[in-house]
Amino acid sequence: MRNRLDEWFKSRVLARSSIDNRYALIEACLIGILSGLAALLLKQGIGWLGGWRIKTAYEYGAIITLPITGLIFGTLAGWAIEILSPEAAGGGIPQVKAALARYPMPLNLRVALVKAVGTILVLGAGLTLGRRGPTVHIGAALAAQLSSWIPNSPTNRRQMIAAGAAAGLAAGFNTPIAGVLFVVEELMRDVSGLTLETAIVASFTGAVVSRSLGSADLNIPTTMLRSSQQSSFAAQEIPFYIVLGILAGLLGVLFNHGILYGIKLNRQLKIPMPLRMGLAGLISGIIIAFLPTFFRDNAGLREFLISGGLSWQAIAIAFSAHFFLTILAYSCGAPGGLFAPALVLGSALGYLVGMVEVNLIASQSAHTFALAGMGAFFTAVVRVPVTAIVIVFEMTTDFNLVLPLMIVSAVAYIVAESFHRGSIYQHLLSASGIQLQEDAPNYDFLAKLKAVDVMQSQVETLSSSLTVEEAMKAISRSSHRGFPVMEEGALVGIITQSDLATANTKNDSILLKEIMTARPITANPTTSLADVLYLLNRYQLSRLPVTQGSKLIGIITQSDIIKAEVQQLSGDREVTAKPEPSYVAYRTRSPAMGRGRILLPLSNPENASSLLQIAIAIAQYQKYEIDCLQVISVPKYIYPAQAQIDLTTNRTLMTRLEQSGKQHNIPIHTQIRIANDTAEAILEAIAQEQINLLLMGWKGSTSSPDQIFGSVVDTLIKQAPCDLMLVKLGQKPYSFPHKLDRPGLWLIPTAGGANTQKALKILPGLANFAGLVRTPKIKLCQIYSPNQSDLPLQHLSKTAESLRDKINFPVTILPIRAYSVSETIIRLTTTEKYDLIIIGATSEGLLQNAVRGNIPEEIARKVDTTVIIFRNAL
Repeated sequence: MRNRLDEWFKSRVLARSSIDNRYALIEACLIGILSGLAALLLKQGIGWLGGWRIKTAYEYGAIITLPITGLIFGTLAGWAIEILSPEAAGGGIPQVKAALARYPMPLNLRVALVKAVGTILVLGAGLTLGRRGPTVHIGAALAAQLSSWIPNSPTNRRQMIAAGAAAGLAAGFNTPIAGVLFVVEELMRDVSGLTLETAIVASFTGAVVSRSLGSADLNIPTTMLRSSQQSSFAAQEIPFYIVLGILAGLLGVLFNHGILYGIKLNRQLKIPMPLRMGLAGLISGIIIAFLPTFFRDNAGLREFLISGGLSWQAIAIAFSAHFFLTILAYSCGAPGGLFAPALVLGSALGYLVGMVEVNLIASQSAHTFALAGMGAFFTAVVRVPVTAIVIVFEMTTDFNLVLPLMIVSAVAYIVAESFHRGSIYQHLLSASGIQLQEDAPNYDFLAKLKAVDVMQSQVETLSSSLTVEEAMKAISRSSHRGFPVMEEGALVGIITQSDLATANTKNDSILLKEIMTARPITANPTTSLADVLYLLNRYQLSRLPVTQGSKLIGIITQSDIIKAEVQQLSGDREVTAKPEPSYVAYRTRSPAMGRGRILLPLSNPENASSLLQIAIAIAQYQKYEIDCLQVISVPKYIYPAQAQIDLTTNRTLMTRLEQSGKQHNIPIHTQIRIANDTAEAILEAIAQEQINLLLMGWKGSTSSPDQIFGSVVDTLIKQAPCDLMLVKLGQKPYSFPHKLDRPGLWLIPTAGGANTQKALKILPGLANFAGLVRTPKIKLCQIYSPNQSDLPLQHLSKTAESLRDKINFPVTILPIRAYSVSETIIRLTTTEKYDLIIIGATSEGLLQNAVRGNIPEEIARKVDTTVIIFRNAL
């Protein structure tokens, strides 16, 4: 009863509220509260760890303590990000900007937690970055996670993420207006009512929470905010403000270029992230140890720079060191922001210009230049002049600053845009392969995605020869309402449950082909999702079959398209646009003399020989050729055709494989492809080389909880149109094909004829493998329920007899009563020391079978012998 009430509440109350703007405002309030608490957590964590670092430096010496703590904390932060959530690297603003533009960028609770831990470690280690950028990222990630827990329309989800970002900035600086403006000016460029309403509510709530808990400040000295220290502005100071704007614009461009060059250099060096961040912390610690003591505390440094409690020489040194160290820290991928560093650098630059102005015209407004410089440098880096003006004004509440801020921000923006167009975040996205246009900031995923990207490949079909009565029985347990109708493997029509119900009342012996909708409208795999949506709407369809010729390969419903949009907005990587085509960097060809072709992808050179042996065994029996493939993966921001990679080792391996093929008179073709996506490169090779069998190794486990066999293999199971064979090589010395001079003992678990028929395709080739000294003994095993009194062995015996006739080897049956198929096979393999297990997939597909019971995956993972999992062509 309680479960029913929960389901009713979620489906009725929450579902209806998900498109209600009032409900969105309540959710925005909750997001603001969470962002305020996140800001407090970051401040307290960084403050405690930073205080401990400074205390230790005084006790044991800065020259030793600061570099070591920088190295250790930086390495720990890099390790946590690389292992737990690589998306948590960097400042976070580019990731939020991409997610709001509908790019598949992960934003969830894991990203938020790893970002918080990484930021605390990095800033506590002394790297000169800020915590406000991460607060924006965490706020957006928490908002995205909350929107996944509570039903939300796709549009509202996007607004909630924007509200989370606004609340993060407001909570970090105690600037609610600037939080809203930053979303409008930089992140979304959207001034619709819902965007503004939710952003305002979330920003206000976040700022209230952060102010109440004392988590929002930039350490602006209170003496500067007293009435006696109010900023001043005079007309004769305007030329100096223009000079300040020019200098800020030029140095801001240089600053951005330094960060982009540092990121490019780190990618070229290919240093692992933990070592990269550790080295940044080490270098920062060494440099800071030789600087004045106030530089060890970022908060104290900001107060000195803004208040001018230093000589111009000390401020110049502090500016130069902060400039370099910020570039070093940010370019290594450390989780820290640029907001605070930009404001600090701007205050130092402004104070230097202000000191010149004071000496020339004897004014008393050097601190006004320091505050104006904050807005100028922030504008030059981020290119958001309005946000820069408001953020400084909100922090100081000084109206006399407005005109100086407007002058320097406008000049800095014009100068910076003249030399290098676009904000630092836009260029960071471009370096990652994400191109956002100024006039069209939203990513049109409907045009980029294809039908094959979102279709359901496992389709329930009906035969055209079925009667209405038989069809009604077949679909009685199905959750679908429409079914493709097949005849001799080709799509000939489509029928719905309502069609069947109507026909059933008249004559239940009518055949489906007499009442079905013949020649239905279809899409091909390359049809864009936008065109699919048009066809569904234009012809009022609820489902659209996807065909390749007359062959049905999938089906798309309106719910699939809605799911695709939600996945894009939430950063789900299962639905992504196709990457750049792979580039064939190396290729050799042998005579094309075979009846078909085996594709053998190789990722581990140590297993290459064993996998090639298996491929050769099948090729000799089937009269096939073998195409050996190596895929070298490069980041998506690098075009495969432009990647510079040393192929010496790869070419040596390919040459060795060719020699093995010549020894067995098997044509061996080789190719090396450079690609952004390994699975897509293999699919390209399958299509271009007309592959009949894909044979690939598998390590037997995957570290990702949402994948069955691993991302590459899962994709190929779903999409590879040819026969597919997964091989997990055994670790035991007697495992096939390691030792061929002993009598082989092979086990074939079966649930009936379908599995055995699939296994029969590869058994003869493996059993007759050249060099096999003794004939293998094959046991055909079937697991029965312990509750069955009489076991139906006739079918199992008939299958074994048919198998003997085909391969002419000893085949015995092994009926077993047990509750668990996988546990029984694992225990049997361990006690009897089988050297090979062959598992055929069901007709529903290997991956679906694995998902339902994880039987093939569990067996392959828990046994030490060789396991072959075979799946028929789709």
